Amino acid sequence: MTREEIIVEEINLFLRSKKRETMLKGMRYYEGKHDILERKRTAIGEGGRVQEIQNIPNNRVIDNLYRKMIMQKANYLLGKPFSIQTDNEKYADLLNGAFSRRFFKTLNAICIDSLNCGIGWAFVYYDSNGNISLRRLNPTEVVPIWKDEEHETLDFAIRFFDIDAYEGKEHRIMRVVEVFESDGMSRYELLNNELKPLQTGKENYISIDETGYNWSRIPLIPFKANAEETALIQHVKTLQDALNMLLSDFVNNMQEDCRNTILVLENCGGEELGSFRKNLSEYGAIKVSGEMDSRASVKTLRIEVDNENYKVILDIMKRSLIENAMGYDAKDDRIGGNANQMNIQSMYSDIELAANQMETEYQYSLESLVWFLDTHFANVRQGTFYDISVDFVFNRDMLMNETEIISNIRASVGLLSRQTLVAQHPWVKDADAEIKRLEDEERAAAEADADYQHEAHDAQAGEK
Repeated sequence: MTREEIIVEEINLFLRSKKRETMLKGMRYYEGKHDILERKRTAIGEGGRVQEIQNIPNNRVIDNLYRKMIMQKANYLLGKPFSIQTDNEKYADLLNGAFSRRFFKTLNAICIDSLNCGIGWAFVYYDSNGNISLRRLNPTEVVPIWKDEEHETLDFAIRFFDIDAYEGKEHRIMRVVEVFESDGMSRYELLNNELKPLQTGKENYISIDETGYNWSRIPLIPFKANAEETALIQHVKTLQDALNMLLSDFVNNMQEDCRNTILVLENCGGEELGSFRKNLSEYGAIKVSGEMDSRASVKTLRIEVDNENYKVILDIMKRSLIENAMGYDAKDDRIGGNANQMNIQSMYSDIELAANQMETEYQYSLESLVWFLDTHFANVRQGTFYDISVDFVFNRDMLMNETEIISNIRASVGLLSRQTLVAQHPWVKDADAEIKRLEDEERAAAEADADYQHEAHDAQAGEK
């Protein structure tokens, strides 16, 4: 096979794969497009065949707890920007400048991708102003070719996407294929299962003064939700579907008032079983035969819908979904009457475990990103920082009992350093800046006190 044939085959395999099907399913459920929307109401008809029924309520209710879990987990880890810790102040300033608000917005979108699809992709590039930047790539359009079984190093990567194109005055959909390699990017059109080059040779990743350059690594960084690249939808889809089904059935039963009372038409002739089942579902009535000389009459059978049963099962379903998603319930009983910090930490135990695993994967990805930043700083002569260590501290977005924490800080005065106590205060974002403010206030107060003492001394001397 030629290189182009291998690329086409890899794309076709990915398009047919269960992995991509799961990715699409996760993104579809996140958007609120659940399987319940395709539900049809059916009944057993004549001959025992299942038939669709049109004239009864068919509610398709969606309680999108899955989306809530995705947003909860993403914001728990990245709701607050992570802190950068390094001993080199110049390096810290450069990194803080690179990790802008736009960067964190992009990283949050990639985090949602990694939860929906198991993996998210970031492309490192230079924007039109010559600044190094980060772009999100749709995971359902990226085919990674790995060098190793651990999926840590890319051999090359393929990206395909559709765009609108025009030939003369005719509109058509054009499928573009980009192949990322360490020595540049190739661009093709995929037409009739063949690749047609859209450019001569490979395109460089960097252009400075009309001169092309390339990174020594492929500028594509994976952000994984876990080492197995497992999407969250695989753990909770059946529970989400059951929750939607239960809610829809409950609403259907509430609307089917006439079905709660079944009419029994006596002495009107019996029915074949298929017709009996169909008429019971569709009309809420059944016909039975009596004695020859009996008169026709109408009776009723009352069916009561137990609302409490629905409530109990709904509660079980929701709790199971939250536990399997490793999230937390903000309405948990543990933060009710006795919301101490131990109870809050117990409520967060599952999401904390999942976040620890996710942070491990993200730390590795951020190390890869830092290599590109270090190379950029060296290229623009801002300094060489390859050998300087840097740590990323994720600020988890956990509820806190602030009164209890502040009381503990006060009780620790004299036992711990001022730096440690200030850093633990729930209202402080930057401990160094807060200590500097305290020192400035103390210095100003000392100077004001000294001025007052001096004025008082002068006043006493004048009286004498």
